[in-house]
Amino acid sequence: MSVKTVIVGRRIDIEEVHRVARRGAHATLSETAEVELLRTRALLERSLAAGGKIYGVNTGFGDLSNIAVPADKLEDLQRNLLRSHAVGVGDPLGADVVRALLMLRAHTLALGASGVRPVVPARLLELLRRGVVPIVPRQGSVGASGDLAPLAHLALPIIGEGEAWLAGERMSGADALRRCELEPLVLGPKEGLSLINGTQVTTAIAALAVSDARELVEAADIIGALSLDAMLGTSTHCDPRIHAGKPHPGQQHSAARVAELIAGSAINRSHADCGNVQDAYSMRCMPQVHGAARTAIEYVAGAVAIELNSFTDNPLVLLRDPDDPEAGFDVLSGGNFHAGSVALPADHATAALTTLATISERRIDRLCTARHSRGLPPFLSDDAGVESGFMMAHVTAAALASECKSLSFPASVDTIPTSAGKEDHVSMGPIASRKLASVVANLARVLAIEAAAAARGVDLRERESSPALMRVHAAIREHLAPYTGDRSMSAELESLAEAILAGRLREAAQA
Repeated sequence: MSVKTVIVGRRIDIEEVHRVARRGAHATLSETAEVELLRTRALLERSLAAGGKIYGVNTGFGDLSNIAVPADKLEDLQRNLLRSHAVGVGDPLGADVVRALLMLRAHTLALGASGVRPVVPARLLELLRRGVVPIVPRQGSVGASGDLAPLAHLALPIIGEGEAWLAGERMSGADALRRCELEPLVLGPKEGLSLINGTQVTTAIAALAVSDARELVEAADIIGALSLDAMLGTSTHCDPRIHAGKPHPGQQHSAARVAELIAGSAINRSHADCGNVQDAYSMRCMPQVHGAARTAIEYVAGAVAIELNSFTDNPLVLLRDPDDPEAGFDVLSGGNFHAGSVALPADHATAALTTLATISERRIDRLCTARHSRGLPPFLSDDAGVESGFMMAHVTAAALASECKSLSFPASVDTIPTSAGKEDHVSMGPIASRKLASVVANLARVLAIEAAAAARGVDLRERESSPALMRVHAAIREHLAPYTGDRSMSAELESLAEAILAGRLREAAQA
């Protein structure tokens, strides 16, 4: 089934980034983008012709901005900018992130304030359409003045340099263009600068991480409900009257979701009169903890959505009156390339997801601990002592949760001056976003371990859970076979984590 084409140059959202990055959707310029790009390009060229001095267009960069560049060197200036700034190191960014980058860089240019020709964003989208994935090292950006180093690597194949993947083969940018029958693009004034000046690396990684995080928040409620039922927990803590007295929307949503999932459970009915009043916090406080994380992720999603549709270039070509093109224009230098607007929210999301990992790990511990699990065998084994059961699965979850804690120290509180002190406060946005992506991956695996343990707990009860949770149980079993004795579950848990991120448990619960 084809995936709907995304239109750039008008408002886009996180779901559209996800479609292009991971589901193979194409992207194309909006009908009005070319007109707007031609207009701002003409304004920029008019300013140059009039002898205007414009940062990065006919001057050097950073602390060299006071050096004028003669007209016959402007083409060299833009080409050298890409070459000199492509000093990223480390493993390449994932292909999904790079596809998102091609789209987002084209989008921010197509918004019309960068002063580039239409061919520049169009060429980025052409690489995306042809399956060219530039090799972009993940390290080397401090998140101001833009994500310069990685974006330079992204742009090099456009001019026939750098490296790229095409059809599963790593090759030079020049070879990738030849295979696609494309000519290297000769950059005009400002176009090299416009290709690298912005927050798109920070934003692309954050957008995909937020898309995953939304899925994991849903999964936490579903898997937590399965654990609650497997441990003979009470659902009275989900009573809406409790949460009406502390009406955080995320908390109310999680409480209602857990109650809905458990409704109709034979396991739950079997201990209705057991006298248990209060469960441990990892079960009783699920609405409060999961709900707070849900609220945090939606705040972060809002910040990322704003950034997706922002001018992040510098300088910007701006009309004095957008409704009256004859009123004149200005080429203004500012600081929209500073990624603090995403770095701080990304750090917030990292902390929020870490709380989901730590509370999930506590539920896994209770499922594995006989004195807490209300009748389940030690480590969910059949022959404790001879078998270790889920002992090491819990240890893995603990290791992942602890790693999440270490990653939760905020990157955005750090700064280090660069460019001879001209860039004296930076955001560390790419680091914040990469840490968020790492915590997303860790959390998916912790939840997979909890799901495996909870499903095993349900298997050991004499009755079934609710219809919704039994569908979830069946979805878990598609990736993880029932426990029949000790075995390595590593590959199965990885498969289950991928299924959780893909929404399979959510789909089963809603079926």
